Amino acid sequence: MFALRKTLKQPSVFTAAVHRLTTTTTTANLPEPSTSAAYDDLITTAGRQRDLATVRRLLNQRYANGLFFTTNTFNFISTADDISDLLKTLPDLKEGHCRKSAYDSLISRLCKLRLTDAALRVATSDDLAVAGKHAAGDARTFHPILSLLTRKKNFNEAWRVIEIMRSRGIARDVTCYNYFLTAYSVAGDPRSGVGVLKKMAEEGLKADARTYDALVLGACKLGKVDAAVAVMRRMVEDGVVGMHSTYAHVIGGLVRLGYCAQAVELVMSYGGRDKKLDEHNFGLLASRLMDVNKVDEGKFVLDEMVKRDLEMGEKLKEFCKNLKEV
Repeated sequence: MFALRKTLKQPSVFTAAVHRLTTTTTTANLPEPSTSAAYDDLITTAGRQRDLATVRRLLNQRYANGLFFTTNTFNFISTADDISDLLKTLPDLKEGHCRKSAYDSLISRLCKLRLTDAALRVATSDDLAVAGKHAAGDARTFHPILSLLTRKKNFNEAWRVIEIMRSRGIARDVTCYNYFLTAYSVAGDPRSGVGVLKKMAEEGLKADARTYDALVLGACKLGKVDAAVAVMRRMVEDGVVGMHSTYAHVIGGLVRLGYCAQAVELVMSYGGRDKKLDEHNFGLLASRLMDVNKVDEGKFVLDEMVKRDLEMGEKLKEFCKNLKEV
């Protein structure tokens, strides 16, 4: 009996081990993460526990380790009310660029949640504006806000954001205006698109691939494929490398209007410059021709793909196989 009591009175090692396992382990005791995703997970956990001191430490640590912020860094934010305490924490981050990146990441998160007012509140906060030249807001800070507003076709509010940027001395870049151009093109509003181009010219901004993509999309939306082709040719003449989607707009527009021969001619005229582009253009054209039962034209395009050693998708391979069996 004494031996049993003595045994029961010696739980110190066992109890200490259980205590360590059952109490919350702080991230300070863990090895430093080696990926951005791992940091995001730890920050999310700390944020949900409202442990903002740990959030601040992890943000500083990941920046020092060269693991920059992502759109998932502030996943613990789910409502506009969640940002008040965080906005008191971000100004304490050590490096100016670290602070700037944190603010930008938070704005992206808020826009993902469609919390435009909260995102604009962060973008125009005094702490971001006075945190130093590496932390002051720039055009990229406002990109997610402009993207969200223009996609929602809330153009008046989007233009108000542009005015806010101007009043704060923040230069607009071509991306800012591309959001407007794309949205106006989708909405079939070329007149407003022309106004955007004028503003770009006034500010000395040159068109990039996304600008041309929006213009081509707008022309195709209105059924003016000839104008779209002219814009695309201007793009090539200006030395701008077009996006695959730009060619897709024109190819789809031509086939949709029944100009299949012209679509084949167009794709052939741009062939041989970039293999990846050729695989995209020839493959897309063949698929579109199949969809409208243009078998002869489709077979010609597939033969060209074989001659040029272009990779085909499974659907095209199956179609090519069926043609040979006919």
